[in-house]
Amino acid sequence: MDEIERFDDEKMKNIKLLGKSSELKILGNKFIEKSSEYKYSYNFTWFGRPIIQYPQDIVAMQEIIWKVKPDLLIETGIAHGGSLIFYASLFEAIGHGEVLGIDVDIRDHNKKAIESHPLFKRIKMLQGSSTSDDIMKRVREVAKDKKCIMVCLDSSHTHEHVAKELELYAGFVTRDSYLVVFDTVIEELPADFFPNRPWGSGNNPKTAVQEFLKKNKKFVVDDEIDSKLIITVAPGGYLKRIS
Repeated sequence: MDEIERFDDEKMKNIKLLGKSSELKILGNKFIEKSSEYKYSYNFTWFGRPIIQYPQDIVAMQEIIWKVKPDLLIETGIAHGGSLIFYASLFEAIGHGEVLGIDVDIRDHNKKAIESHPLFKRIKMLQGSSTSDDIMKRVREVAKDKKCIMVCLDSSHTHEHVAKELELYAGFVTRDSYLVVFDTVIEELPADFFPNRPWGSGNNPKTAVQEFLKKNKKFVVDDEIDSKLIITVAPGGYLKRIS
């Protein structure tokens, strides 16, 4: 075994041990719970745009994209566009790929900032409901010639909406690529954590993912990602297509 193999072997052993630590999992969720009081994820930018993600999930997405090297990444939910710029920067480094962002309301100031960014050349945006017939038609048009596709769902977090997105977008994901569902952590936070939102305990992305996996055997949760992140807004949400 050479030095690289030895390093990787030790890493995998540590990841497995991390995954077995219920104490760390509790601490990770507690960190998200407490840091959310200060809008922690809103404090980071990527190449100048607010990304609104936890750093651990940013690193995980980078690892996946480097491994999969998709031709197209479809993301529902744009907000300030930081994630679009993040994915575009990785595609620029890899030398191929583009990101398609979809949002029901792309606000003018965000749209202008994204369109004026030097990495916009690798970005397309669609405004409208991610589950509407019109948007789906346009997504199919963008995706039709792509050999490797990845999907990230990060728009409305209700069970009903995410379940519909899973139904519509899972088919775009190619074998050995990923379907990532963000904010599954909602199910693991206190029941009254989102008093002014239509989602919460029992009605969120994780309940939609659990229902989806019961019916769709082409996807599995990538437990390795969950195990090594500990702090993540997407526990059980990193889904790999295996067939």
